[in-house]
Amino acid sequence: MEYFIEYLLFFSKLVSVVVILALGIIATVIIVMRTKSAHDGHIEVRNLNQKFEEMSLLLKSHVLTKKELKQAIKKLKAEHKKKEKHSAKPEEKKNIYVLKFKGDIKASEVESLREEITSILTVANISDEVVLLLESAGGTVHGYGLAASQLKRIRDKGIFLTVAVDKVAASGGYMMACVANKIIAAPFAIIGSVGVLAQLPNFHRLMKKYDIDYEQLSAGEYKRTLTLFGENNDKDREKFQAELEDTHELFKEFIQDNRNQVDIEKIATGEHWYGKRALDLQLVDELITSDDYLYTAATDADIYEITQVRKKPVAEKLFSLGMKLFDY
Repeated sequence: MEYFIEYLLFFSKLVSVVVILALGIIATVIIVMRTKSAHDGHIEVRNLNQKFEEMSLLLKSHVLTKKELKQAIKKLKAEHKKKEKHSAKPEEKKNIYVLKFKGDIKASEVESLREEITSILTVANISDEVVLLLESAGGTVHGYGLAASQLKRIRDKGIFLTVAVDKVAASGGYMMACVANKIIAAPFAIIGSVGVLAQLPNFHRLMKKYDIDYEQLSAGEYKRTLTLFGENNDKDREKFQAELEDTHELFKEFIQDNRNQVDIEKIATGEHWYGKRALDLQLVDELITSDDYLYTAATDADIYEITQVRKKPVAEKLFSLGMKLFDY
């Protein structure tokens, strides 16, 4: 028994050493790899027409008789031959490029969006269309400002841009949406929230209670206004509020420049509306889900989903593997 206990103690020490070494190696690799670009990746293209056909054939294989299925496949082949026959006429051909943007507070996906848009602009022409499947409740002004500017690149090239909102396009999300030639939305999608919000806690009284000093040095009268730890005053608040109001005015001007049919004073109250009410306010142009829109469009166009796939750095892969190994 004594030998067994000693063995367990030795084994536990060995495991501890291995774990510490493993974590050390992972940490070292992370530090090294951070000096290299983590944005390396590639563009993936998926033909959604093929996807719709495969879905249809799969279901038909279960519900049709063998004879009926054979006839359906024969009909599909005939349609493909007809399409190939007319494909020599480029004026009849239209491509729709589908992008996805699911926004967080920093609009982090803008890094992928810019690459996807660049790839599309190398091949698209004015007869084509870009459809963005957008889902975002907004976030930082500069992040969503850049995302909206990326979409404007499409408009500036004369390519028709449609933004589809199935769930939410609010605040910065609507800033992006309003760039489009056409906005479609599901009946209960959340639209609007044209306003600006800032909030922060202040720990000054708590620090004062425990005799904790806080010093902040700055050059320039308004380098800092409201702070987390210092004592805020009315002058600071007034300046901060003025900055918010100015940002709100810029937001309103941006919407008016891109979607002048809306009554800006009526919709720029910070409120949001569901799809049907948003249609009444001309915040959107049509109530339809992205699924219906794309499936219907597939009848007359080739639809391609464009995705920027980021190559994970070695450090990130090792870290994920390490988390799995030590996940009990």
